[in-house]
Amino acid sequence: MVAATRPQLAYDHRLREFVHRSGRDRQAVGIAIPRSTLHSWKSRAPKPVVGLIRSDKAIGELESEVLRLSRQVRKLRRIIRLLLVLLKLLGFRLESLRLPEGKNKQRLLREVGRACQIYPLRKVLGMIRLSPSRYHAWARKSECGLTDMPSCPKSNPSQLTSNEVSTIREMITGNEYRHVPTTRLSILAQRMGKVHASATTWLRLMREHGWRRQRTRVHPPKPRVGVRATKSNEIWHMDTTLIRLVSGAKVYVHAVIDNYSRRILAWQVNETYDTSTTAKLLIEAAKVLEGAVPSVFMDSGVENLNANVDALVANGTIQRILAQVDIVFSNSMIESWWRMLKHFWLYLNMLATIDDVRKQPAFYVDQHNRVIPHSAYKGQTPNEMYFGKGSDVPSQLSDARAVAREARMTANRAVTCSKCAKSEALVQIENKPNETG
Repeated sequence: MVAATRPQLAYDHRLREFVHRSGRDRQAVGIAIPRSTLHSWKSRAPKPVVGLIRSDKAIGELESEVLRLSRQVRKLRRIIRLLLVLLKLLGFRLESLRLPEGKNKQRLLREVGRACQIYPLRKVLGMIRLSPSRYHAWARKSECGLTDMPSCPKSNPSQLTSNEVSTIREMITGNEYRHVPTTRLSILAQRMGKVHASATTWLRLMREHGWRRQRTRVHPPKPRVGVRATKSNEIWHMDTTLIRLVSGAKVYVHAVIDNYSRRILAWQVNETYDTSTTAKLLIEAAKVLEGAVPSVFMDSGVENLNANVDALVANGTIQRILAQVDIVFSNSMIESWWRMLKHFWLYLNMLATIDDVRKQPAFYVDQHNRVIPHSAYKGQTPNEMYFGKGSDVPSQLSDARAVAREARMTANRAVTCSKCAKSEALVQIENKPNETG
């Protein structure tokens, strides 16, 4: 029985001559030439070759081509190493990344097959962080031609069909149902007999495929900037809010805020809805007025439209302006302060009795007026804006930021390590004048 022999490989005689004369075989190893063959080339003299053309120019061209290819291989190896390190640092793993599109899986399988011509499959899968089980599962299903299925329908028969996914995409991205919320649209599709899937499935498909609802706003948005005063006591805002105690009882909080400084001028807590409170607070806030007649924005409620408030308007103490009745603006400034009072302080405490409600706003009003700076005033507090005593605060903060920035840079530059110390020592040696001259 004759043993089978491997086919004899033939190589260009110029490559053999180059390896024998230069002794460099690293480039030849890169083109899959056995090391035993390279060893024989270096130890034995090349055999004479009879050809039609024999010239040293052909050998020189081969040497230059080999050198060019070796430089290109070095560049590619460095780029590949850089990309592999980047993938590792970013934590990229195909095990935790879905590829629902069949064409993406096919493309990846083709590239893995090409890489396996040079490297083992285990090494190639380790480079791209793809598990062997997932790779072989894709390879088994590669003939299915699925373009939008995460797995084979036979292995996961409960998943949506391609027609159902297409129907969901059309209903989500189309204009016909853009007025229907997504969760309700899933129920509407069930009632219409199109797709029987839960709302969570619809939302998951939207998130995975990046589908967007067609809801581009055409109507211009409402103006962001409301009414603004130019000085203190020019515009006030008056309003009442409701606080519920733990027992369910109602407590009413009334307040007046200055538009220019956002300072709370007066406030009061009542156990009942007293319509005379508005006039009392306006009289208390007007004690500091010196001939000015503020315009008070208020809602058209019974607490603001009564004989007591009418008397203040008649004697020239205030000018009453009904929000969204006399003007198009709302009473949003005082309503914004109600939100801060409730969510930043009141709801952080136990409100069991009316005394608790009376005590808690007192603390927050003092902090709001005297301590908490406002970003719209570049660091000034409402009291400083109201009384005009904080005009130098923005410049002081700007100078303090500059000083802190310089101190930060000095502290950071003072931090050193062994490498920085060696570099500084070398610089000092280079800059030192030559004393031997």
